[in-house]
Amino acid sequence: MTKNKTCLITGGAAGLGFEFAKLAAADGFDLILIDIDSEKLNEAKEAIEKSSNQNINIISRDLCKQNVAHKIYEEIKGKNIEMLINNAGFGVFGEFSKTDWQREENMMNLHMITSTHLTKLVIKDMLRLNKGKILNVSSLAAFQPGPLMAIYYASKSFLLSFTEAIAREIRGSGVSISVLCPGPTKTNFQSTVSENTSKNKIAVNMAGVETVASYGYKAFNKGKIVIIPGVMNKLLAFLPRLLPRNTAASIVFKIQRANRN
Repeated sequence: MTKNKTCLITGGAAGLGFEFAKLAAADGFDLILIDIDSEKLNEAKEAIEKSSNQNINIISRDLCKQNVAHKIYEEIKGKNIEMLINNAGFGVFGEFSKTDWQREENMMNLHMITSTHLTKLVIKDMLRLNKGKILNVSSLAAFQPGPLMAIYYASKSFLLSFTEAIAREIRGSGVSISVLCPGPTKTNFQSTVSENTSKNKIAVNMAGVETVASYGYKAFNKGKIVIIPGVMNKLLAFLPRLLPRNTAASIVFKIQRANRN
């Protein structure tokens, strides 16, 4: 009996993850949505079920915990994972000497350890079958240092570099891996970036979540490795290559500080 193709999405309860889930379901994928928010997971499942007949499984997990990827993999064994979207993430804003270490450690575990480990576990099965796609959600932040969000920028840079390296390793295998690097997007990111204090939220023009997800999903399925939605974002991603890194860091610092209020 042929198993249904399945898409596994972290951070699938809202924002980009939820939009990716709708797109994957429309493409005939069963879904496994993982998020820490069980209430929103149930809401996401119910919303998608209204327009899709695909099977939807939800798993409530704190993806910041050590070894959570292995526990998830054990739970989903037997599923035909043909698509993995590592989408979950959050930010911490402020001077590194003053920000909360536990939140930053959790962020590094989520962005780097959990996403990398889950990729490693799933990609082995994909390579064995010569079929599958992986999307890591990074950020425009990945292309330069980010004063006042130092660890967030660094962790997103890791995802960009990691994905590009793995893409070269598996070229021609039938499996692809891509990285999405959107600019600021209208998700719940703004509500989590600043330890629940309004004064530190970044006030910038943001793209619509549906637009970003649709662009990323199409480019991902075409096999594009580095995906940057929007002409201006493409320019901003390229600009640091022309500038000394200390100049790029100074520019980001001024922008971040100006937007603090």
